[in-house]
Amino acid sequence: MDETDFWKIVDASREGAEGDPVVTADLIVERLSDLDPVSVTDFARHFESRFNRAYRWDLWGAAWVVLDGASDDCFENFRCWLIAQGRHVFEGALHDPDGLAELLPADFDPEEDGEAEEVGYAAYDAYERLTGTELPDLGLPEPPEEPEGDPVDFEDTGVLAAAYPRLWARFRA
Repeated sequence: MDETDFWKIVDASREGAEGDPVVTADLIVERLSDLDPVSVTDFARHFESRFNRAYRWDLWGAAWVVLDGASDDCFENFRCWLIAQGRHVFEGALHDPDGLAELLPADFDPEEDGEAEEVGYAAYDAYERLTGTELPDLGLPEPPEEPEGDPVDFEDTGVLAAAYPRLWARFRA
């Protein structure tokens, strides 16, 4: 499975779920369950690579503004959700975290959206469904212990407003 196939599965699942992250995860599991274990493992590698790539302070700051706070667990779930939004939103957010102000749908609700923990387990669930065993080690480098980039002071609203002016205007003003 290449990167294009990975994003096709994500996009088709999100569209079929009409944005509901739990249904998105279920649809990913269904689609992956139609494949062979090697393809499911490849999907998991693509997912985990993107999940780790999004472990950045600037993106965490954006999640903090959008969600009005984001603990470690919340930021993990946000990264799963971000991947589930598809390549355009994911890559756009990595390129310009403040650009999420324009990338998020108009009906985005911080109380209900922005987290998709179940999506992070989809490949594991599909692999177990196919083989009856756990997904093998993906052979990826260990994720960094700390986010990439410069730390953001989440408690300083002035810093957050200056760093994420478009997100601040949309979600916190």
